[in-house]
Amino acid sequence: MLKDRNILLIIGGGIAAFRALELIRRLKEQGAGVRCILTEGGAEFITALSVAGLSGEKVFTDLFSLTDEAEMGHIRLSREADLVVVAPATANLMARMVAGVADDLATTALLASDKPVMVCPSMNVEMWEKPSTQRNVAALEADGIICIGPDSGSLACGEEGAGRLADIDLIVAEITALIGTGARPLAGLKALVTAGPTLEAIDPVRFIANRSSGKQGYAIAEALGRLGAATTLVSGPTALRVPRHVTRVDVTSARDMLAAVEDALPVDVAVCVAAVSDWRPETPAGSKIKKNSGAPPALKLVENPDILAALSAPSNNRPQLVVGFAAETENLVEQAQAKLASKGCDWIIANDVSPDARGEVVFGADENSIHLITADKVEAWERARKSVIADRLAHRIADALTRKAG
Repeated sequence: MLKDRNILLIIGGGIAAFRALELIRRLKEQGAGVRCILTEGGAEFITALSVAGLSGEKVFTDLFSLTDEAEMGHIRLSREADLVVVAPATANLMARMVAGVADDLATTALLASDKPVMVCPSMNVEMWEKPSTQRNVAALEADGIICIGPDSGSLACGEEGAGRLADIDLIVAEITALIGTGARPLAGLKALVTAGPTLEAIDPVRFIANRSSGKQGYAIAEALGRLGAATTLVSGPTALRVPRHVTRVDVTSARDMLAAVEDALPVDVAVCVAAVSDWRPETPAGSKIKKNSGAPPALKLVENPDILAALSAPSNNRPQLVVGFAAETENLVEQAQAKLASKGCDWIIANDVSPDARGEVVFGADENSIHLITADKVEAWERARKSVIADRLAHRIADALTRKAG
């Protein structure tokens, strides 16, 4: 899908530089030509020999190399590429890009380029969250530069949070969507995805919620958008950035989510990933409920609307394909099959959210293990990053809609 496409990869400093080697390999597998600039910082972590061995091309490092300038030159190096990718992009490198600094080969090539630029940040969580870094990212995006990631999780420094280089599969998928030669199978179609938790007010301070992070739903919305679908993401409260290729509608409660879903219809496919609260307090208190020496106050709960069942019900607005999610802690497949039958949807994605042997849960994690369940089949998918699962599911949806259209 990247045949005859040329990419200039700028490898910044930082421990994530070693993952640039995997990115080169994956891009070459897709048929892309890859030339690389290895920065001084990047060379502290990987060697030019390794980069050259995987790319099959000379590696460029020095702005003032007479040989390199005679043979290629930094202007030609940046202009002959269809896309410039900076991975990893450090806080320092992005700050220099914003300022228009051109004091080494990497920044000079970036400033001289007339092609699209994609940056893939990687750094410590505190560096990523600094207002200065966020201002720089916003400035780069305002200049038309595409920012992919970072992911959240365990960092090389031992801390937790945002700052990991985005998954290589995601970076390759974004590059393919931007400059790839293949058709986008969902172009001209509309998709709806729900994601995240819903919050049901008890009083102005307290609410009923759940542990959903929204990561899987956001990844699916982004994957559908990459395949060409005009994608609406109806999201409960999360800390996630708006995915590329997606229009996000923010909601709070289950009733808010149902209203937003109905407003988004008609669509060709709906994927209900959100962890919608089953119940809500019948009458939320108008002021904070005070603790006293008596018994805890009673909460009278009423059932929330069933968004998946509403979308699956026969109507003129029913999507061609309705996909639900079942988060279970026991009897995973049996519970999901029962949900498929009771809701009337076409597919159910079942995932086990009980703690694993290490005590870790799926909610908030970067990986997932699922079963795809239809009326006549159960498929167990290998554990993978949520972005990988999202991409695979998006292609299955595209295949199913293509068969329906045929």
